[in-house]
Amino acid sequence: MDPALWAVTALLAAAYLLGGAFKVLVPKERIAAVGRSGRWVEDFSAAGVRAIGAVEVLAAVGLVLPALLHVAPVLVPLAALGLVLLMAGAAAVRARRGEYRLVAVDLVYLLLAAFVAWGRLGPGSFLG
Repeated sequence: MDPALWAVTALLAAAYLLGGAFKVLVPKERIAAVGRSGRWVEDFSAAGVRAIGAVEVLAAVGLVLPALLHVAPVLVPLAALGLVLLMAGAAAVRARRGEYRLVAVDLVYLLLAAFVAWGRLGPGSFLG
């Protein structure tokens, strides 16, 4: 199971690092212009969008670095649990906006993050 956890962790870390950096570096108006998937930013201030991006970047780092460096590996499942909460909020925003197809995407990310949290907290984790 460890290779599967690492694969999912790497996928999530890459997605959140790129997505978070995009939210931090690109103005809110340009994110909204991306299309339907970027319209959620209309519900947040520019600082709020940057804050969400910063959380995503920090979570991406937290998914990988502690395990690789063998320093505070408990941060890996905590970062994954943070992403579960973040994606639950994202799904709620999308549902409120009526963007149901995108809710499904958010729920896939939520389930992948939950898998990492479960795998890294469970009996076969590297924490034991």
